[in-house]
Amino acid sequence: MNALHGKLVRLRAPEPEDIEYLFKWENNTEIWHLSNTLTPFSRYTLKQYIESSTADIYEAKQVRFMIDLQSENNKTIGTIDLFEFDPYNCRVGIGILIADTAYRGRGFAGDALETIIRYVFDVLMLHQVFCNIAADNESSIALFKSKGFSIIGEKKDWIKTFNGWVGEYSLQLINRNK
Repeated sequence: MNALHGKLVRLRAPEPEDIEYLFKWENNTEIWHLSNTLTPFSRYTLKQYIESSTADIYEAKQVRFMIDLQSENNKTIGTIDLFEFDPYNCRVGIGILIADTAYRGRGFAGDALETIIRYVFDVLMLHQVFCNIAADNESSIALFKSKGFSIIGEKKDWIKTFNGWVGEYSLQLINRNK
């Protein structure tokens, strides 16, 4: 099985044609709190990002994958990122976005997460993955816990929102097979 193909989705590198998706998603102020974004991205900046995304994870310490459905003519529905790659300690962070709410709750995020975990453990041969999730993001917490992640801590009043302060959970999955 291809390391970047799941049952429902496939993960792939960003292409120049993805610039409009990324422009729309990165500039959606409703989800900025998920990535600590405070300013919009220009098409030019995103074009440069895509052009530089050919860098190896060992060089860039991060990589972004586009999430395509294996049905519906490979429709692109989101992204999954690996960040804060630490090759010495064999760990990396994971972040996922299913951009269109019509595709949430249908198993696509779970399949993408399973696929990236397989890639991280079997291809990159890392020991662990981690993520940070706002304490009020119950669906994301449930998703990661369903894939074996454990909550290992909470940062109280960590994220400033329009409605006040929200805590953030740290979650971790350790590869027990290696």
